[in-house]
Amino acid sequence: MTTTTNAPHASASGTWALGGDLAVNRVGFGAMRLPQRGEALVANAVPRDRDRAIAVLRKAVDLGVNHIDTAAFYFSPLRSANELINSALGGPYPDDLVITTKVGPARDASGAWSEHAHTPAALRAQVEENLRQLGRDHLDVVNLRVVGTDSVAERFGALAELREAGLIRHLGLSNITPAHLAEAREIAPVVCVQNMYGIGVRPEYDGFVRHCGEQGIAFVPFYAIAAAGRETGATAPESEEVLAVAAAHDATPAQVRIAWTLHQGPHLLAIPGTGDPAHLTANVAAGALRLTPEELELLDRVHRKAEA
Repeated sequence: MTTTTNAPHASASGTWALGGDLAVNRVGFGAMRLPQRGEALVANAVPRDRDRAIAVLRKAVDLGVNHIDTAAFYFSPLRSANELINSALGGPYPDDLVITTKVGPARDASGAWSEHAHTPAALRAQVEENLRQLGRDHLDVVNLRVVGTDSVAERFGALAELREAGLIRHLGLSNITPAHLAEAREIAPVVCVQNMYGIGVRPEYDGFVRHCGEQGIAFVPFYAIAAAGRETGATAPESEEVLAVAAAHDATPAQVRIAWTLHQGPHLLAIPGTGDPAHLTANVAAGALRLTPEELELLDRVHRKAEA
């Protein structure tokens, strides 16, 4: 693989300061797939081996990952992403580790989805549950996960009050429109936007991605590897162009997708998730993959095809 270093380390991807004070390497780790094997966020998920999940988290930190994305609703029967993170890395957590979580969606004990939290009391309860599960007295970053186009003012305002109270350090938004971002920024600073984005995924948001960078806001794509596969993973056939770029670098298509994401701007943060140690190493190594201008132009054409 064409990289700037032989040993995979997340620092090769560069760094970004969330909120100006939380420096993270740009390749992080998404914990959604950690509690189960196969499809994520389903009621009948098969729990992942606990020791293996804990080993993956510890290896991620050993490889320089210091940004982990999680949520209290990331769980399967017997396994909770937050509890795994606490068991693997807590007591105490590494000083430079930044844990980002999200609130809004909720699942009952069976794993079935219930209504989003809309009231200040419900959102506070979700924040407190994340604190309990992670074993922390504050949360580094909390994203408000949004469904639909309704106003976010009341919900974001509730989180802003918890930030003022010291329970949350920084606030972000997930699954939003530019209008949501503008509305939220009238209430409190926003340090990151977490939206679905990747090669061929929502090219209509290219301008929004650039706008976030211009405002000093990190853009954190989810499903950057899985694309249309979403919770089931990278299941769709890969394009000839992505395969060609991968072959040129002796890399995998997933690594090319991560590298393309990072090439979209210094404010892009990748959070690929896996429960496989080999995949984890490959994901971290992708942070050092340098694509040529010609390759980026080729991949950009694939990206824009989705808009046609």
